[in-house]
Amino acid sequence: MSDNTWAAVDDYFAAAVLSPDPVLDAALADSAAAGLPSIAVAPNQGKLLNLLARLAGARSILEIGTLGGYSTIWLARALPAGGKLVTCEYEPKHADVARANLARAGFGEEVVDIRVGAALDTLPTLTGPFDFVFIDADKANLDNYVREALALSRPGTTIVVDNVVRGGAVVDAGSTDPNVQGVRRMAELIAAEPRLDATAVQTVGGKSYDGFLLALVR
Repeated sequence: MSDNTWAAVDDYFAAAVLSPDPVLDAALADSAAAGLPSIAVAPNQGKLLNLLARLAGARSILEIGTLGGYSTIWLARALPAGGKLVTCEYEPKHADVARANLARAGFGEEVVDIRVGAALDTLPTLTGPFDFVFIDADKANLDNYVREALALSRPGTTIVVDNVVRGGAVVDAGSTDPNVQGVRRMAELIAAEPRLDATAVQTVGGKSYDGFLLALVR
């Protein structure tokens, strides 16, 4: 099996199972045109986030790492009437692109609140609890993000952390990659944290070989 096969399977199921979505396509196109890195979740992963948030009955969602707002749109679509999403983005340029993409998707500031700045500065200013948390920001700080997310959670909150496999590099305890070490510190934190019940799932697809962590607050 190769990356090409994995990507082809993703494309097949996206075409076979997901409905065409010009709004999401435009969000990706505008993000690329603005020079944002091509690191948004894949369509099938976006739909997974949407389904998980709906299964959790989430009325309040926290996202750490907005980028161009692609995953934000998937999550905002999971909210019921009156629901709210807060998303944290470090780069002002990314936040501007996301704001335009969200407006085109029909989500104004009354539904999606974009907080610009370092998430570790923003998160302590937020008021929880949130029902669902998606963490997709710099991996070197994953342990800190999980701590902050837990402080903003309640029993029953779902936490999803993306890109935790790092192409398999996560198993290398001696890695000098700060992203790998961030994942490993997060895993150690979760293992020692009695309030969290978690698992990790490896994935292959259009985004190559990676995976995500899924946790439930006890």
